[in-house]
Amino acid sequence: MAAKPSIPKGTRDFSPVEMAKRNYIFNTIRDVYHLYGFQQIETPSMEMLSTLMGKYGDEGDKLLFKIQNSGDYFSGITDEELLSRNAAKLASKFCEKGLRYDLTVPFARYVVMHRDEITFPFKRYQIQPVWRADRPQKGRYREFYQCDADVVGSDSLLNEVELMQIVDTVFSRFGIRVCIKINNRKILSGIAEIIGEADKIVDITVAIDKLDKIGLDNVNAELKEKGISDEAIAKLQPIILLNGTNAEKLGTLKEVLSTSEVGLKGVEESEFILNTLETMGLKNEIELDLTLARGLNYYTGAIFEVKALDVQIGSITGGGRYDNLTGVFGMSGVSGVGISFGADRIFDVLNQLELYPKEAVNGTEVLFINFGEKEAAFSMGVLAKVRAAGIRAEIFPDASKMKKQMSYANAKNTPFVAIVGENEMNEGKVMLKNMETGEQNLVSAEELIAAVKR
Repeated sequence: MAAKPSIPKGTRDFSPVEMAKRNYIFNTIRDVYHLYGFQQIETPSMEMLSTLMGKYGDEGDKLLFKIQNSGDYFSGITDEELLSRNAAKLASKFCEKGLRYDLTVPFARYVVMHRDEITFPFKRYQIQPVWRADRPQKGRYREFYQCDADVVGSDSLLNEVELMQIVDTVFSRFGIRVCIKINNRKILSGIAEIIGEADKIVDITVAIDKLDKIGLDNVNAELKEKGISDEAIAKLQPIILLNGTNAEKLGTLKEVLSTSEVGLKGVEESEFILNTLETMGLKNEIELDLTLARGLNYYTGAIFEVKALDVQIGSITGGGRYDNLTGVFGMSGVSGVGISFGADRIFDVLNQLELYPKEAVNGTEVLFINFGEKEAAFSMGVLAKVRAAGIRAEIFPDASKMKKQMSYANAKNTPFVAIVGENEMNEGKVMLKNMETGEQNLVSAEELIAAVKR
């Protein structure tokens, strides 16, 4: 007996209904991106490892899926290297390529390679899958889609403002209540500076980013483990636990960071973004959150994260400003800022809250019953007019029993069935049945179209 097939952990199949839901997500996000002048690009699923490595920090590098070289990948490797069983070193010999970890680094590579064809500022969006060799768990997958929008070639904070408007618009259209959290890496650098641990900024941000997951005591333990002094950890407590309104937090930070030039710059940037958004009438809450650090090393300014308020799940959107990313590819001085919607987590949230509009998940709107060759030929003529009117319609391909055809319509949640027999053909009409109410009416093609659209 053949072994039952399976798929890799952390990946999923999607049924037609699930794909209809996913396309609703992608199309909603795509429509909003277009409203703000973003244009779509695509990049390959795999990149050179030299492009990916070192851009996400040590933890990110470990989560890269590496692709084994084709051909004789043992050539050029000594017996001594093989026997050493040094996985990292051998992987660097066996693998030149890897699956992309996110869409931002490939985008930076794209900008550098196509700089002569691009008009700056360049506003692009990408909706493609990414891969991470993470431990699969609820809301966390090894293969998942990101829906990114980035602006490169502009330092203006109006870009940050517009990205937050995009986030607000998208989640308002979905009907998901969210809290948009904002912080600034310059503020975090200023905090590290005033507590006397400026060189430990990465360790500090990685630790405090886990506050809502592991709690304050464990964050403090991790900071101590990284060699940060007890005195510095004590100074950090009131800062990371700061509360109040956004204006109150900014006021406190101005005092606390008064001796840090970089810290005050971060406060100034955050104040501009928050004050401008206040005049825009956002439908969702926006909060200055000093524990937000976003572990990725390439962020240099404003950082964002979005949490769903009515479902327990990780962040469903994130992003920030990165000033130095293209520099690693030989193109310095190009600032960028971007956001990424986590389509798979949004899919789960919409499912849990049952927020999909009915029309977004319905497939076929009318099924024509097939009673035989003559009836099918008549139906095909009406079917052509129905489809020309933009109505999703199909005919059952075989002249099967009526019960089987009606069961097919029910299984696909088809709202209308068109029945064509000898009497209907003599009158040049069809019998249209509403599957929800059971009501039947003899109608012309034009009347059928009007009834379905109504």
